[in-house]
Amino acid sequence: MDLTRIILRNVFRHRLRAALTISGVAVAMLAFAMLITLVDAWYSGVNFAAENRLITRNKISLIYSLPLSYENRIRQVPDVTGVSHGVWYGGIYKDKKNFFGQFAIGELEYLNLLAEFLVNEQEKKAFATRRNAAIAGRKLAERFGWKIGDVIPLQGTIFPGNIELVLVGIYRGARKGVDETTLMFRWDYLNELLKKSMPERADRVGWYLLRIRDPDRAAEVAREVDALFENSLAETLTETEKSFQMGFVAMTDAIVASIRVISAVVIGIILLVLANTMSMTARERTAEYSVLKTLGFGRRFVFTLIAGESISIAAAGGVLGLMASYPAAALFHHELQAFIPIFDVEPETLALSMGVCLLVGLLAAIPPAVRVTRMPIAEGLGHVG
Repeated sequence: MDLTRIILRNVFRHRLRAALTISGVAVAMLAFAMLITLVDAWYSGVNFAAENRLITRNKISLIYSLPLSYENRIRQVPDVTGVSHGVWYGGIYKDKKNFFGQFAIGELEYLNLLAEFLVNEQEKKAFATRRNAAIAGRKLAERFGWKIGDVIPLQGTIFPGNIELVLVGIYRGARKGVDETTLMFRWDYLNELLKKSMPERADRVGWYLLRIRDPDRAAEVAREVDALFENSLAETLTETEKSFQMGFVAMTDAIVASIRVISAVVIGIILLVLANTMSMTARERTAEYSVLKTLGFGRRFVFTLIAGESISIAAAGGVLGLMASYPAAALFHHELQAFIPIFDVEPETLALSMGVCLLVGLLAAIPPAVRVTRMPIAEGLGHVG
């Protein structure tokens, strides 16, 4: 009988204990994988930010607007190859719980700056010719069952009044990880309404989206843009899209740190559960291991038996937990896609989780294995588990 078969038989010698331990490891590994995926989802906007795009916003805060007149001056900055503007609308679709990103954007130019958003030419033409046209992400359209031609009513919160948009296009991401849960409509349509209801808020935008020729000159271009509006009533702060996204993540640093602490606690729980099981197992089999040593099997062989059993249990629990991570992630995303548009379990997460699981299996085996291998044979033979 080879060593592998002995280890597997030892694993299932006490089937109930093995099943409970494997289940405990599986649940813990599932939780660990979900927590790691949650952190990755939090940083998805940062990871997928374009290197050749900059964001110009009000220097004080994003909640303060900028004059529309800034756009033409920004266009004159060397290395700037495209500029458009946008604003967060923040309306309510039927019910407050139906939250999703809503942006009033500078017509087709804004769309053209977002190379990762794929929209066919016919839909772009419809967006350019219809005043109240809107384009939605594929996942958002699937969420609400929207189809081309549907009317989408939005109740204003930040802006007064209600608007009715007509869906003329559905975009999809050019690569995995692109946010497909936002709604975009024409800024000029919103601006016309503001001129009638709140003239003082018309002709103002939330930010400018810039495309630059050379990403290596991003810092220089940003300084040149901001220098245009120094000492004005609305000074600007221009930064890379990645830095802009990091600003939002920085607001939730405490949450991300807490998630990482919980991840470490989960690993500690796995270690304790598995170490307790292996300690009980080694104590019960102390006499058996002493017999093996009497027959000439060395300490390395005994250590391998114990470590192999521990790692096998950890591996079985890890595989079960990670298999369950895909349906769990789908369920999690379905419930919270409005707040977390991207929630995919990446292969790197699976590899990290499995590696951690196997390492924990080895660490859990070390204390009982060291105790058994160092115990004198006579003492071990007389041991009652």
